[in-house]
Amino acid sequence: MLKTVDIQSLSLSRGERVLFHGLSVRLPAGEAVALTGANGAGKTSLLRAVAGFIRPDAGTITFSGGPNAGPGLDGETLEPETARRDGVHLLGHLEGLKPTRTARQEFDFQTAWLGGTGAAREAAVARLSLKPLLDLETRKLSAGQKRRLSLARLIAAPRALWLLDEPLAPLDERWRTVAAELMTAHLASGGMILAAVHDPLPVPARNLDLGGLA
Repeated sequence: MLKTVDIQSLSLSRGERVLFHGLSVRLPAGEAVALTGANGAGKTSLLRAVAGFIRPDAGTITFSGGPNAGPGLDGETLEPETARRDGVHLLGHLEGLKPTRTARQEFDFQTAWLGGTGAAREAAVARLSLKPLLDLETRKLSAGQKRRLSLARLIAAPRALWLLDEPLAPLDERWRTVAAELMTAHLASGGMILAAVHDPLPVPARNLDLGGLA
């Protein structure tokens, strides 16, 4: 199991503009880090770099864990490809749902692709109250309903590291409370959260301000 993410001296740029330089942060099991800063500061880019979609200009992202990891122990260094494949969820600002597919088709595909079980899938459907939505095309869902569908895969296929981009933005008060409960349970089980936010996370979190221009 993935237990620690260690980011050291990371630099990222977009085109000719440097987003940040020399950024370091360590995220151990059971903790959350909230990425704050102005629009364009590089919060989403940092999430995508950890997920492996962006190559940093400099610095390292190291994943630790494995069978030798235990309470207070990081374990061995993991191959980044393995750590990302088996231990990381990226929940982007956009849901990435095909508009002509039903919610059921999308969720079934995601669960199977991520290696989730049927029992975990049913638990996710119940927890996020998705049953009335499953036969609707995703283009007919509201922004909050789409976010609930995306959150469900975090339950259907559990993974240690949640990379979340504005996870609460489309949700009303009821579903923000549910999201908070999901995050709390995830951290209590040894999971990790790295989240780009404007609204505060609903769980205890260290703040990492990337600054940037307003």
